Amino acid sequence: MSRSINRDDFQHIDRAIGAMAKDFPDRSHTGEHSHPRGQLLHAVEGVMLARTSTGAWLVPPGFALWIPPGRPHNVEMRGKVSMRTIYLRQDEARRMAPRCRVIRVAPLLREAILALVEEPLLYDEAGRGGHLAALVIDEIDRAPTEMLELPLPSDAKLLRVCEALIADPGSARDLDGWAEFASLSRRSLSRGFRDETGLSLGAWRRKLRTLNALGRLEGGASVAETAHRLGYRSASALTAMIRRERPAPQT
Repeated sequence: MSRSINRDDFQHIDRAIGAMAKDFPDRSHTGEHSHPRGQLLHAVEGVMLARTSTGAWLVPPGFALWIPPGRPHNVEMRGKVSMRTIYLRQDEARRMAPRCRVIRVAPLLREAILALVEEPLLYDEAGRGGHLAALVIDEIDRAPTEMLELPLPSDAKLLRVCEALIADPGSARDLDGWAEFASLSRRSLSRGFRDETGLSLGAWRRKLRTLNALGRLEGGASVAETAHRLGYRSASALTAMIRRERPAPQT
């Protein structure tokens, strides 16, 4: 007789993968937490903002975030999110990158994740579930890294600027306005931001807008609507910015 299994107890099951489907309302968050397993965080609907102590990753539909085992993180939902999460046993997680990274979810990986979520928690390792799990692991391992990371400063005043920009990436406030907002001199803001993030405030804001644009466009928004929401005068200006700012994926 098989013992009763709690569907949410996917962290300690005797399988390579624990697969979970869960929906979240807009502006909800998970709170800071960690998992003994590695986690692939994917949403089929909605945009997620994941944070650790060292950075932030905006994860639009069509992408996923790999989080190594034991890494504390918090996930905020930007819009209604239909999350599909894959938890990899530590043996399998060791094959993956030892740091957080964003990957593009190719159609094959997406369909394999959706299919595996529908399998029993204790899926047949020699059957369909086991084949799907092996395919998911291989596809995660081979997926190129998308450069969708936003470094966050540790200084409280600089972090306050970042938080305000994340909440309103289309803000028209200029460098002097942000310095006043942070109660810093223009020079202190500029130097501190570059020292702590490796980017100027302007470059950081462009990267933020690029990530937001990708998320909105992947979610079905038009280029014109996205340009307006992010403070660009035209769709062509937004498109040109994305082409300049978005680097090719790393293999």
